[in-house]
Amino acid sequence: MQKWCKVLGITLGVVVVLGVVAGSITWAVLASQGPPPPEIKDLDWWEHTIIYQIYPRSFKDDNGDGIGDLKGITSKLEHFVETGVGAIWMSPIFVSPMVDFGYDISDFYDIQPEYGTMADFEELVKKAHELGIKVLLDFVPNHASTESVYFTRSEARTPGYENYFVWADPRTDPNNASNRLVPSNWISQFGGSVWEWSDTRQQYYLHQFAKEQADFNFRETGVKIEMLNIMRFWMEKGADGYRLDAIPHLFETAPDANGMYPDEPLSGNMFLNPDQPGYTTQIHVRDLIDLYDVVYAWRDLSDQFKEETGSDTKIMLAEAYANITMTMLYYGNERDRQGAHFPFNFDFITSLSAGSSARDFAYMINRWLTYMPYGKVANWVFGNHDQKRMPSRFRDNMVDGLNALNLLLPGVAVTYQGEEIGMKDGYISWEDTKDVSACNQGNPDNYLEYSRDPARTPYHWDSSTSAGFSTNTSTWLPIAQDYREINLEAQKEAPRSHYKVYKALSYLRRSETTLSHGHHHIQALTQNVLVVVRYLVTYDTIVLLFNVGTVPDTADLTRVEMITGPLTVYESSIHSVRVNGNTIQLGEVTLQPGEALILRAPPT
Repeated sequence: MQKWCKVLGITLGVVVVLGVVAGSITWAVLASQGPPPPEIKDLDWWEHTIIYQIYPRSFKDDNGDGIGDLKGITSKLEHFVETGVGAIWMSPIFVSPMVDFGYDISDFYDIQPEYGTMADFEELVKKAHELGIKVLLDFVPNHASTESVYFTRSEARTPGYENYFVWADPRTDPNNASNRLVPSNWISQFGGSVWEWSDTRQQYYLHQFAKEQADFNFRETGVKIEMLNIMRFWMEKGADGYRLDAIPHLFETAPDANGMYPDEPLSGNMFLNPDQPGYTTQIHVRDLIDLYDVVYAWRDLSDQFKEETGSDTKIMLAEAYANITMTMLYYGNERDRQGAHFPFNFDFITSLSAGSSARDFAYMINRWLTYMPYGKVANWVFGNHDQKRMPSRFRDNMVDGLNALNLLLPGVAVTYQGEEIGMKDGYISWEDTKDVSACNQGNPDNYLEYSRDPARTPYHWDSSTSAGFSTNTSTWLPIAQDYREINLEAQKEAPRSHYKVYKALSYLRRSETTLSHGHHHIQALTQNVLVVVRYLVTYDTIVLLFNVGTVPDTADLTRVEMITGPLTVYESSIHSVRVNGNTIQLGEVTLQPGEALILRAPPT
């Protein structure tokens, strides 16, 4: 009947059969205005926002010491308003010896002095909230600095702190009883054994990262309570939520009745050395089922705080590098427990690369949306401080298409600082290397294989001294050499730029109900051409065409059932010859390598 109505020129309405006369059907149109608009439910503040990750050391230096700080971030909050960002997430700003640049926290209740003071933090939160921007903190519950009061008390066996960390006696060497052996063959994420000897306590302590980062023992009730206390403290200071760092490592396999830990099987990867992560299977040191109940308890705290104070939702975002099934458990157990508001989706980082086809992209996107529990919110992450920057992993000409994917897919978009202007990895010499991972595992010949420094170089504000990041010519990491060509000021002034594309798409994202509430269709039209369709009855359809390949490719738009023509170009990648307002008819369309077209179509 629907097809016949279209033939008769009737838009989908209520049609009834009045009778049959001489073999003909007589129809009456009772209503021909089409279906009513769908009910548009209000979304919570976080469910369709853009979260922008700030690496504080590298964002903006206010006092000229070459290190980014809180006042620098506060001075640039208008950038987020202009860009359409709804929340900022700052990598750790707490007191730390800076062995792992803030991920080794010695005081969870105060601000690292080189970043500023508590008053600076409070001013940042106040101004951000006045501008409508939420502030998220990086919470590091897995471990603490060996300089923390927690560790020194535990090492001294102070009552109440004896078991705050994972302590173990040495194994006995069967060939030499006086020789001390590590409790197991477990390997640190930064290389070498997870076990470090304490002369003070005469036991080994466990560290899944640097030896200065001792792992908390989450089987200890006191540890769980203290983590909740820390979270509540910063919520009361105005923090709007947390990115939960390294939580796949919260638990390790417990010792047996004799206090002995099991060895892990070897992975069989012959390209790794015995002291490198991945040489063993890591079945005893990550993704243990015990961790989920801890995450669920943190969500309970978030919900309770909201109920008690009447505040906006305080969100919990889980860093989760795990298989898809284990990752989805972070959302909750689908019965009676809520989990993180979402686990970060790292598939664009771990599963895709410059050689990936449109089919790879479509499969990866659809896989997350298929596995995600009903009613939950998706998210998309293209880079962070631990990974190569987006254009360095993919290709320069894919920047606009990748940003378009991030901003047009359903759910939350996560942007790492510099992605909006297409920043690439900076070159860091061995002499300038700061990353503990590179220093521990590398040497002058191979350190870049392990270094995270290239993705952490300072932000490019303009082409002045130190890219406008600092008035100091000496910065904590060198400025990337391409800052004169790639910087925010230049892109604001250019007729077309990555920043202008990003800004246009963030505006579209905020203004189009189709993108906040609509359905999705993701399809590989060819080996290289990906199509993403966002549609909602009675609202305009938004279409992304993206050639992820290295050669021109032609796709047939008539294969996409969800769209009708003609389509109008809303935005395009900066190297496209198609510009805003151009019209594209249904049929064949050829895209250049990396070219992305964002199209608007009439309602389906």
